[in-house]
Amino acid sequence: MSKIIIPTPLRKFTGSASTVETGGATVKDAIVELTDIHPDLKQHLLDSDGNIRSFIRIFLGDTDILTLESEQTALAEDSVLSIVP
Repeated sequence: MSKIIIPTPLRKFTGSASTVETGGATVKDAIVELTDIHPDLKQHLLDSDGNIRSFIRIFLGDTDILTLESEQTALAEDSVLSIVP
């Protein structure tokens, strides 16, 4: 499962959890699963069309996903995503 590191300002929507594990195959799948687990995050991470908001940066390891395949970047079992609002 991939691990998503939750930034401090968003932890109030995850019950103070600093990380959440998801099984998504892509970055978008993982973020959608995260918002399914913690619905209060949805309005902060996804727009009305279900896409990751443009002002949210997500890193796979140390690499911004925008330099990879954006939301469609594939995840491995041990991937670590970081959300930067």
